[in-house]
Amino acid sequence: MDQKLDIITIGESLIELSTDQTISSAECLHKYYGGDALATAVAALRAGSNVGFITRVGNDSFKEFLLDSWQNEGLDISQVKLSNEPNGFYFIARPSIHEKEVVYYRKKIAPSRLSLEDISPEYIKNSKVIYASGVTQSLSISADEAVSHAFKIAKENGVTTAYDPNYFSQIINQEDAREDFNHVIDNTDILFMSAKHDTVNILELDSVENIIKKLWDMGVGIIVIKSSEKGGYYTGYNGNITFTEFYTHDVVDTTCSGDVFNGAFLHAITHGFSPVEATKFASITAGLQAKEVGAIKPIPFKDQVYKIYRGEI
Repeated sequence: MDQKLDIITIGESLIELSTDQTISSAECLHKYYGGDALATAVAALRAGSNVGFITRVGNDSFKEFLLDSWQNEGLDISQVKLSNEPNGFYFIARPSIHEKEVVYYRKKIAPSRLSLEDISPEYIKNSKVIYASGVTQSLSISADEAVSHAFKIAKENGVTTAYDPNYFSQIINQEDAREDFNHVIDNTDILFMSAKHDTVNILELDSVENIIKKLWDMGVGIIVIKSSEKGGYYTGYNGNITFTEFYTHDVVDTTCSGDVFNGAFLHAITHGFSPVEATKFASITAGLQAKEVGAIKPIPFKDQVYKIYRGEI
């Protein structure tokens, strides 16, 4: 690809099957695609960034659906490789605002084959930001090595690195999550963390000020702490900590909303926004996405987000 990429994300892709009924009663499931790093990529893409995605896709009946869909989105998939392992699935049911079912089938799937050979130094050098998450690292030892290697290449070549531990107890234990975190933190410039999951389980700290100061001391320049309890985001940058409220509390489904926030934030950062401005922009994007069921399909496009950000609607 001749054009310089704004953002590259590394991670898994999954087939999403969703319903607004219970899984047991639904006669029809809506097919789409999901995955945390993929949601981050599409959020940045729909906001107006040039985005590349590194993953492995299973050579099965869903291969063409995934590849064609991503190309239609405008995602650069030149680094996507095929694998003989199957594509993973997850089922999501949201029969009411108070009910949610999510069932994952992501063991030994194609993205778990991610490895050092999937990381092209030239591809990374041709970007502004490289992003990955703890979910990607949890896929396999080789996937963890791929992420660590990509971040090292990025840092050696002046490419910004961004990371979200995205701790999820159903897919990784606390000890392994901390180990994965330690593999990349020395090479991380921008860090996203959840106050409910990441900071408590990985850093064992619950004071936002102490968390951000500790991370600054570790060399991370920009930190965003997402707090559902406080209803907003703490942005730490250049010695200052700023709080931004969630764009909305009127949500239907928060699946991948944090990942969508990350993509919109990285888009804003690479397009001249300050970290605090980027947080506001990303909060709007994530808030709009959370008003519908599903991870990626309801991600808004740039015109709607920019109009709200500018106060035009």
